[in-house]
Formats: sequence, structure tokens, C-alpha cells
Amino acid sequence: MRAKLEQQHEAGFGWAMACCRWDRDEAMEVLQASYLKVLDGKARFDGRSEFRTWLFGVIRRTAMEFRRRRTVREIALKNWFTRTPAPTANPSPETVHEKAEVHQRLRNLLQQLSERQRDLLHLVFYQDMTIEQAAGVLDINLGTARTHYKRGKAQLKKLLMESGDTSWERMTMTTSK
Repeated sequence: MRAKLEQQHEAGFGWAMACCRWDRDEAMEVLQASYLKVLDGKARFDGRSEFRTWLFGVIRRTAMEFRRRRTVREIALKNWFTRTPAPTANPSPETVHEKAEVHQRLRNLLQQLSERQRDLLHLVFYQDMTIEQAAGVLDINLGTARTHYKRGKAQLKKLLMESGDTSWERMTMTTSK
């Protein structure tokens, strides 16, 4: 299988570039992910077409997955950073300022988490999704999502405690989602 992949590498990279709108870095990631699918047996050649045709299909589907995931992340992050809290009954300027500061500190701390943990916590807490829904958006299995959710919350709590910031104590980090 490796020999066949090596024979098709140049053409496969060209196809990956086309599928990734000529973004070289993305094409390299897509091609690597495609090779991993093939070598790990997640994509299996059944002989119903030519190897090259089949490989190009794997590359195309992988590029579409990458593009979809990137788009979902970009939309979620855009919504997260432009999100405005729901108005309350005429809060004082001090309250508004304090909430904005806490929100900003949380965003900064979330950036220290792994991408998967950050995305998952964002979808659950800021987009009001269940862990199951977030797993679907991120295209990961539910057990993996629960693990990342639990670890992400624990890491975020640790970072908050290490920062010496106590304002987070007023916010509940426990949820039944």
C-alpha cells in the first residue's frame, strides 16, 4: 500500500492543492490525514475502481471534512467573541464592567486549553449545546467528547485557581449537560 501511495504522491498532492483552494499548508495536512486513513485501514481500497481514482476520492472527502470543521470553528469562535450577554434589569456600570472583565479573563484562559477542549467547552457553555450535540459538530464520538469536556473543565478550574482570581467562584462550572 505504501508503494502505491508513493507512486501517486505527486498527483495526490496536486489534487489536494486543488481541493484546498491552493492553500499549501492545508493541502499538506489533508494529504497527511488521507494517508493516515489509508494506512490505518479507515479507508479501504476494494478494487472496484483504479487505485488513483479511489485515493483521489479519499483526498476529496478529507478536504471537505477539514473545510467543514474549520468553518464550524470559525463560526463558533466568531459568535463567541462577538457574543453579548443578555441584558439584565439596568445593571450598574460597575456590574457591567466586572462581568466584561470576568468574561475576558475566561476567554484568555480558554485559549490555554487544547483546541478540542476549548471548542467543546465553547459549544456547551456559549452555544448551549449538550455534549452529544457538540460531539456531532466536532465529529468525535460521545465518549471522547465527555472525556475532553471533563478534562477541559478540570484544566480551566486549575488555571482559574492558579491565576488567583476569585471572581469565577460566583459562576457555576457544574452543569448537567
